[in-house]
Amino acid sequence: MSQTHTHSYYAASANQELQCPTLQGHHSADICIVGAGITGLSAALNLAERGYKVTVLEANLVGWGASGRSGGQMIFGYGCDMSVIEKSAGKVAARSMWDMSVEAIDVLRERVEQHHIRCDLQQGHLHAAIKPRQMNELEEWQHGLEKDYGYDSLTLWDQQDVQLKMQSERYLGGLFDANSGHIHPLNYTLGLAQAALDAGVTIYTDSAVTKVTRKSQANVCQTAQGQIKAQQVLFCGNAYMGKLVPEISNKIMPVGTYIGATEPLGEARAKALINNNMAIADVNFVLDYFRLSADYRMLFGGRVSYSTLAPPNLMHSMRQRMLGVFPQLADVKMAYSWGGNVAITMNRGPHFGRVGQDLYFAQGFSGHGIAATGLAGKLLAEAVAGQAERFDLFKEISHLPFPGGSLLKTPALMLAMTWYRLRDML
Repeated sequence: MSQTHTHSYYAASANQELQCPTLQGHHSADICIVGAGITGLSAALNLAERGYKVTVLEANLVGWGASGRSGGQMIFGYGCDMSVIEKSAGKVAARSMWDMSVEAIDVLRERVEQHHIRCDLQQGHLHAAIKPRQMNELEEWQHGLEKDYGYDSLTLWDQQDVQLKMQSERYLGGLFDANSGHIHPLNYTLGLAQAALDAGVTIYTDSAVTKVTRKSQANVCQTAQGQIKAQQVLFCGNAYMGKLVPEISNKIMPVGTYIGATEPLGEARAKALINNNMAIADVNFVLDYFRLSADYRMLFGGRVSYSTLAPPNLMHSMRQRMLGVFPQLADVKMAYSWGGNVAITMNRGPHFGRVGQDLYFAQGFSGHGIAATGLAGKLLAEAVAGQAERFDLFKEISHLPFPGGSLLKTPALMLAMTWYRLRDML
């Protein structure tokens, strides 16, 4: 297992370093959580606040996976359109799940304030359109969210509106949400971990769970050097769970996604590029997403790899994508480039549920994890405490396994994604 973070801007600008031991020997807890990302840590913190004895087992370091590598974009909703959830669960349940996605943003802000987490939280997010078809889709989306879900914080911008805020000619307009925003994801995750430790949670790193023995009296999570016996186990490893829980492993697929960070641009130049410090994501299926860092770098994400293998010459590739949006940065070098895996589901909807009675999971955030993972942790804690109505609502979302089994699902998905790449060009 790795005891260093990926070589990212986030790791280089982390504002604390947590020293957690490796599990050794036999121990017990009320709850054992697998994975020290935002989902697992949020669940741990919520459970500790309810008086439970909680242990978290992490294969690598706190925030080593997607929670510490992502684009940091804090956005309402889920990875799928609400119409997907409506089709599975009905409009009433879909409305409840929508409201929870908005609550997720509030939960994040509340944790930042309550625990004084220094994670560069900023408000404002733009879904940007490149083609007239996409502008029409954004207008329909805004109307539907206002009419069916009562979400009225969205403003439709035309090209002139966008250019007043962002120095790029690439976009025809966009849908701005003042309620969404962006954070430094690793510092947020580290802050959650510190809050959990302060609340009495035990966190072990370099402690990969190799086997879970399911027993009626207690479940046992085994690592190389020890074990935890617990009544309930929460699986929060998402894209890095592997086949630890075979019943759910075929419902998600790890997908690689990538980010580059420039040298510092200086305050004046950075603010000229994005003068309201919003985060931006275009609405292509294979999208670009970008924002400024607190020290005035451009953080630019994009590309995906369905084989999870990083593209060759990643730093050059990310720089070229950035220049497609900001050609005026041609004199600027990339200082960092990195990638990591997110877990997608077939329909891009979140996959929450149980395996048996005392094993819970939350996975498949499909690139929408910054806010939704914190919500998942809160719902997991509610369910363990016997208030499972909100958590169980997500079981209404139908999830199909990826076709082709473990050997063929990657090429099958790559073939399917070719259609979406072509559609982005139309």
